[in-house]
Amino acid sequence: MIAVVDVCSGNLRSVERALAKAGGEVVVTRDADVVRRADKIVVPGQGAFGMFMRGLVERGLGDAVREAITSGRPFLGICLGMQVLFDDSEEQGPCPGLGVVPGRVVRIVPTGPEIKVPHIGWNRVVQRGVVQGGNEPLLAGVPDGAHVYFDHSYHAVPVDPSLVALTSDHGIPITAAIRRDNLFACQFHPEKSQAVGLTILRNFVERA
Repeated sequence: MIAVVDVCSGNLRSVERALAKAGGEVVVTRDADVVRRADKIVVPGQGAFGMFMRGLVERGLGDAVREAITSGRPFLGICLGMQVLFDDSEEQGPCPGLGVVPGRVVRIVPTGPEIKVPHIGWNRVVQRGVVQGGNEPLLAGVPDGAHVYFDHSYHAVPVDPSLVALTSDHGIPITAAIRRDNLFACQFHPEKSQAVGLTILRNFVERA
């Protein structure tokens, strides 16, 4: 069973449908005990960092997510679901995150008039570090340089740059995905990224 964590942040049904289309047995839940029993966990998210974290903490979901990651179960974070893994965010803050991955979430600073914030739309991602050479199960069948869909104003900066799996260029380098052991998280939206995104989700269902 794949638990999709519901923090009332929107876009849950798109993620649920995409995972089901990829062959997953999916349950959308706000129940921490369901998350603890799940075989795999997905945390999608849209909206503001502080409100999202408050929803996680008030429902006990933050602890359940930490426990799931520590236990070694496959974990996928999407957009805000990636950002909250870090120590803190400048958005609505500084605001503390889950502290699973050392680092900060900072606002994208435009480097020129052509750089728009929020960063919305399709952008190319480049493979880095441990995923280079075709060793990443979730990127099987995804070509280096593939285009995926973004919608964000803040980006994650890990303390350990070796955790960066994918980068994108939006005037500055953007951490598009991270990988650490059983944890894979992406800033872009695979559920909105058409064939490339569905491939990533299918790989999570079948290979993670």
